[in-house]
Amino acid sequence: MFRVSILTAAVIAGTFATPAAADSFTLRSSAIAEGQQLNADQVFQGFGCEGGNTAPDLTWSGAPEGTQSFAVTAYDPDAPTGSGWWHWFAFNIPADATGLPAGGAVPEGAIELGNDYGAAGFGGACPPPGEVHRYQFTVHALGTVLELDGSVSNALAGYMVNANSIASARITAVYNR
Repeated sequence: MFRVSILTAAVIAGTFATPAAADSFTLRSSAIAEGQQLNADQVFQGFGCEGGNTAPDLTWSGAPEGTQSFAVTAYDPDAPTGSGWWHWFAFNIPADATGLPAGGAVPEGAIELGNDYGAAGFGGACPPPGEVHRYQFTVHALGTVLELDGSVSNALAGYMVNANSIASARITAVYNR
């Protein structure tokens, strides 16, 4: 016999409801594009990579009603770590924000976590030689302001962002060297 708990039903219903809300929520950038190679500005400076280590400009529109804050992440799911690689994680970006400038300066009150290079802010792409990696730049519209500080792990912040996301938009770029 197949049983569906109330929690499972809520998760399934939420999964099907989210895309409709997200259809009008879009993310754009003049520096990166879907499926395209990152340029040298978004490449890390170090670990054998030579780049500008500069966050791309990001602009979003169409945030759903009820948005209380935003979170922005850059994540490499292909990193050979077993858990991917966090290149950038910022949250509690005010609900009236419509983007972040090149360089990644976040508005007052927003929190940036340490990236997996060990520094707060953006850390550029630097995959192992010969590998093509995906870099997922995502903005989440959150139905709350997260009650977290800058000392939490990217994993915990990711959990809280995903649990409170009412819509998201993404650009997935690639890079290889």
